[in-house]
Amino acid sequence: MPDSDVTFAPLETARFLLRPLRAEDAAELHRLVNDWEVAKTLARVPFPYSRDLADDWIASTAERITEGEAYHLAIARREDDVLVGCCGLTRDREARSAELGYWIGRRHWGQGIAPEAAGRLARWALANLDLDRITASALTDNARSAAVLARIGFRETGTGAQDFLSRGRAMAVRLFEAGRADLAPPPVAAAPAVEPAPGGKPILLVAAVGLIDPDNRVLLARRPEGKPLAGLWEFPGGKVKPGETPEAALIRELKEELGIDVTEACLAPFAFASHGYEAFHLLMPLFLCRRWVGNVTPLEGQALAWVRPQKLADYAMPPADVPLVALLRDFL
Repeated sequence: MPDSDVTFAPLETARFLLRPLRAEDAAELHRLVNDWEVAKTLARVPFPYSRDLADDWIASTAERITEGEAYHLAIARREDDVLVGCCGLTRDREARSAELGYWIGRRHWGQGIAPEAAGRLARWALANLDLDRITASALTDNARSAAVLARIGFRETGTGAQDFLSRGRAMAVRLFEAGRADLAPPPVAAAPAVEPAPGGKPILLVAAVGLIDPDNRVLLARRPEGKPLAGLWEFPGGKVKPGETPEAALIRELKEELGIDVTEACLAPFAFASHGYEAFHLLMPLFLCRRWVGNVTPLEGQALAWVRPQKLADYAMPPADVPLVALLRDFL
């Protein structure tokens, strides 16, 4: 899988650290979740909740993180590492989705912790795991949780029923879903390369390159968290600045992002993409390059993958890049 080599490092928010649970968290976790006001809103938490269950559950979370199947994390204050709650994601690889869950100890309610922590985890997951969407649910009478999900960017998609261990029966729930467009930051409008006609969209010129190594593999880069379409794989490149040629833009971008030197003579025009997004129309020439100086290095923290041409379609890409895959695969 494209994300098979992902390793989890603690995630920071403005006030909290989302980190793997540790054995020494068990006592505080037990105190916080063994509270009917908390447990009654959680589908998979029995009540009463014993200390042994806390120990056993914490021990199981490390293995699931290692396997990449689930990420159940402590929400701890940054200044003193005190546990205030938990948030987690459980993956469904076949559906390319994950289910989000969270809870905050009652003594810490009213501080905006849930949207800060759960939103951070959801955005990280879409940027770093092989996912297209994240789902969540909330009891129909849990307006507070529904408000948290709406604040993060989730859309309500319907209703359903879910078994609640704490209540010993199935309960009605509201269903929610979010994708990249829902959780992404708003796009930053760049100066258009071509001014739009009245009523039209600005045209954004972006140059991209298929770097091809001696084994005939093509380099893809993953859009990092914090950028629109985070988590999707694309051909390296970037926006063409006013007065700049596409070739000059690529030479600059490849140096800044990958630490390699490319000459214009080594950039061969291959194809182009023309795609309409909501706020602008993208025009993207694609060049091919087989020669460069230096070692390809992810200088902006982006994930990189050298991919066989016949495997390119296995990687989720922005809509503008998708039509180029078949052309490149057939050419190589």
